[in-house]
Amino acid sequence: MTVSAIRTGLATRLATITGLRTSAYVPDSPEPPVAIVIPQTVTFDSTFARAMDEYEFSILVLVGRVSDRMAQSTMDAYCNPSGASSIKAAVEGDKTLGGSAFDCRVTSIRNYAQTPVGDQMYLSAEFVVQVYAQ
Repeated sequence: MTVSAIRTGLATRLATITGLRTSAYVPDSPEPPVAIVIPQTVTFDSTFARAMDEYEFSILVLVGRVSDRMAQSTMDAYCNPSGASSIKAAVEGDKTLGGSAFDCRVTSIRNYAQTPVGDQMYLSAEFVVQVYAQ
């Protein structure tokens, strides 16, 4: 599979969360709430004869800061391990990402913090996803 196919598969899964915009590519001007899929690392030849590669993606979620409490409440729902707004549940709802992978899982959340983008301040969190594909 290709990085683009996996990226698209992740964005498609994230689009199952009501009210969350998704982008398979880093947008110039993100409109929150948005989940942006970003490739991080690729480890080739994890098994013999090119049978599998390991990919790490981050999903950067940006939430508008209308109020501190509302932004954190929204982000907390994305961080839950299950539920209608859970990033983990959405991604792992189809671990093959529409046929572009053997398996995937959301392994951690990091960098839950305020993040400037242009002249705007957002609340953000980065979700780490391990993907196994050929």
